[in-house]
Amino acid sequence: MTDKPIDDMSFEEAMSELERVVSQLEGGQAALDQSISLYERGEALRKRCDARLKDAELRVQKIIQGADGEAKGAEPFDAS
Repeated sequence: MTDKPIDDMSFEEAMSELERVVSQLEGGQAALDQSISLYERGEALRKRCDARLKDAELRVQKIIQGADGEAKGAEPFDAS
């Protein structure tokens, strides 16, 4: 783990550290107290990643919206 504050991490840094935390938890080698600390850090990292993704989504929406508020040149998203 890094000592860098989570709020100062880029999306990529937070995601990379989150992957390390998950790997450590899945390995099952950490003591209970350490596992709890890892879980708490992982949750904070997940929230950071989620917030950065939401920010990026809003920025993209602003880019593709025209002055009338309608999306320009965007295809509907089909998640099926």
